[in-house]
Amino acid sequence: MDVQDKSWTPTKKMKRINKMDKRLLDILVCPVTQKPLIYDKKNQELLCKSSRLAYPIQDDVPVMLADKARHLSLEEAEKLKSP
Repeated sequence: MDVQDKSWTPTKKMKRINKMDKRLLDILVCPVTQKPLIYDKKNQELLCKSSRLAYPIQDDVPVMLADKARHLSLEEAEKLKSP
């Protein structure tokens, strides 16, 4: 991106990021169960109801490693809506 490009705005960047997130979420699956993931924007995690794992998103990059995921309680998993 050209620093002197006056057409660039944070809003345009956010729209581009949101589109990428949607496309990424459409193709990412839980590495343990191969099931779809649910995006938790507030906690910056990708959640899998079937494996009860929450994969962290660090610096806008999903960390899709089971050993780095947080285990969801039964109550948390039951509250999730299937994608």
